[in-house]
Amino acid sequence: MRVKLEWMGENREVVEALIHYCNIYAGVYRIEKMHFRGITYSYAQIQVLEYLLENEERNENMSLIAQRLGITRSNFTKIVTRLCKKGLVEKVRVPGSRRDLNVIVNELGRELYEDYSKGILKRHFEPMFRDLEKLSPEARSCVRDALFHAMRPRDQKLNDAEHH
Repeated sequence: MRVKLEWMGENREVVEALIHYCNIYAGVYRIEKMHFRGITYSYAQIQVLEYLLENEERNENMSLIAQRLGITRSNFTKIVTRLCKKGLVEKVRVPGSRRDLNVIVNELGRELYEDYSKGILKRHFEPMFRDLEKLSPEARSCVRDALFHAMRPRDQKLNDAEHH
């Protein structure tokens, strides 16, 4: 018996591109192969650094940042610990709390992120952004929603809070 693959319909090419991207990214996500002033770091670490920088304005707790990243709180904590050991972030006590900590990106972490963002934009994202600019803001929102909906069972709470 032959299995039919038509269930994806006209979306097959998009699904294939998404799978291709995810598989390549998964293969390098945790490998510390990027360098800045003698510091090696991974995509996982730079993503946490990026969300911590963004959090300076959002002021979310660490659990919510981990959830937005799609990683466990435990994995988030491990990555933050590695970033601390590399001298890129610092943990500071929340005023008035004995238990709660904020993680702050220090000057070296900011410089590393600035260097990374310039390079990644040029090497990886400019071509994608040019293609996305061809879409209306509404169409880009539909693409975003489709990607989040693909992960709906796992991230139900996050998607509902962020997009509805």
